[in-house]
Amino acid sequence: MAQKGVQLNQETISCSICLDLLKDPVTIPCGHSYCMNCIKSHWDGEDGKNIYSCPQCRKEFIPRPVLMKNTMLTDLVEQLKTFGLQAAPAEHCYAGPEDVACDFCTERKLKAVKSCLMCLVSYCEKHLQPHYDVAQLKKHKLVEPSKKLQENICSHHGEVMKIFCRTDQQCICYLCPVDEHKGHDTVSVAAERTERQRELELSRQQIQQRIQDRDKDVKLLQQEGEAITSFANKAVEDTEKLFTQLICLMEERRSDVKQQIRSQQETEVSRVKELQEKLEQEITELKRKDAELKLLSHTEDHNHFLHNYPSVSALSEPRDSSIINSRPLRYFEDVTAAVSELRDLLQDVLTQKLTNFSLTVTEEDVLLSEPEPKTRTEFLRYSQDITLDPNTANRYLLLSQGHRKATRISEDQSYPHHPDRFTYWFQVLSRESLTGRCYWEVEWRGEGVSVAVAYKNISRAGSSDQCVFGFNNKSWALVCGQNSFTFRFNNIQTPVSGPRSSRVGVYLDHRAGILSFYSVSETMTLLHRVRTVFTQPLHAGLWFNWSVQDTAELCKLK
Repeated sequence: MAQKGVQLNQETISCSICLDLLKDPVTIPCGHSYCMNCIKSHWDGEDGKNIYSCPQCRKEFIPRPVLMKNTMLTDLVEQLKTFGLQAAPAEHCYAGPEDVACDFCTERKLKAVKSCLMCLVSYCEKHLQPHYDVAQLKKHKLVEPSKKLQENICSHHGEVMKIFCRTDQQCICYLCPVDEHKGHDTVSVAAERTERQRELELSRQQIQQRIQDRDKDVKLLQQEGEAITSFANKAVEDTEKLFTQLICLMEERRSDVKQQIRSQQETEVSRVKELQEKLEQEITELKRKDAELKLLSHTEDHNHFLHNYPSVSALSEPRDSSIINSRPLRYFEDVTAAVSELRDLLQDVLTQKLTNFSLTVTEEDVLLSEPEPKTRTEFLRYSQDITLDPNTANRYLLLSQGHRKATRISEDQSYPHHPDRFTYWFQVLSRESLTGRCYWEVEWRGEGVSVAVAYKNISRAGSSDQCVFGFNNKSWALVCGQNSFTFRFNNIQTPVSGPRSSRVGVYLDHRAGILSFYSVSETMTLLHRVRTVFTQPLHAGLWFNWSVQDTAELCKLK
């Protein structure tokens, strides 16, 4: 055992109880050896049975054997600790189907730990040792184990490919420049690798810089999100208080108006009752006078009649009935009208002030948004599958092609009543709401069609401008005619120049506030671009403002 490098299986000198190298080894009567403490502990557990067994062969001993230290095993363990134990390869060291095997192992192959690019061979740890000891082999290039070493061999000449052909952008051997790569620009693979490595490092620097920049952007956005949440919570709290105060104020005013109405009611009713009582007294008086006159009219004594007639026939002045008849039979209408006017005014204020607010789009938002696409292929990455909503279609629009196509017709389609339907203008909106980055195309035929986007809360009933695409601040429209294009928003008309095309592309970046219209043919030509702040999701729209039989279809792009 004095010779270094003796190979033993570690299990030979290991304790079967603790599975470690033997410590203070002892051999029991059956011949098996254990660490002294291990076998003592094992037998201590059997003291109650008075029978002591071997953990391996189960042979029993009575009485408990006396343990004596095995000096030979002790010396063997100490020497192995001194010179090192060369253990037999464990099962996991052998190469499996997915592993790179050592090319030098002759029997069961071990896993390779390195591959040599000079030898084009893979080595296990044992067979790799000469590459660390032999001076000539130390110069070889060792890499992680690879199954692709044969890819470094030229398929034509069977030589190692150490040259790079820049003309054909491929690795070749030293014989290739003689024939098929003759006259080509060639360098050593090491030189090409050095240059490509510099490019790679530059790319990595750029990527790392972008990562740092984006990390900063992410932190900024995180801070912005936290700030938005904080401010939103504060705004909710404040508005709740203000609305509570407003409701209290309205309740107070309602109570005051109600009290005023009741007070005035009481006054007016008292006045009416007083006048009514006076009139009833007058009626009673007149009835009495009429009875006296009737009685006098039946007397046969002419002298009596003439004597009493002057006093009986005398009547008091009648009350002026014009003050009663001229009074309109409508009371408190001015109060109702005033409250109604206040309601409408408040509704307008709430609608205008509280539905059109939005977070300001900052310079950072624009910088963080992706650039607008340039080619049709890039636009198609954002293509949106859009269909028309029959509940919004005017009765003189016929929908077809799976609700993608609309045709202006002269016959009423008798669509059922729906609050979303355009009742006067020949218009229709999409089912889908549009947010984020979207692109769609409209193919139109006829005298002209308006391609539009609009908020869902655009007015629908009636003929006012508030219902027409492009005539209000809730919609944007490109008017497509046979000879020209025109853009319209909030009833402001902007002439648009560009090649006439029967197909119009619409690009929307909702967050960045960008809406662009393109003439689509063999190339895409920008017709008009809008930069604004969109406060609600948008819907695609079509408006037929010319002739019957004009058509427009939302194209299938996917």
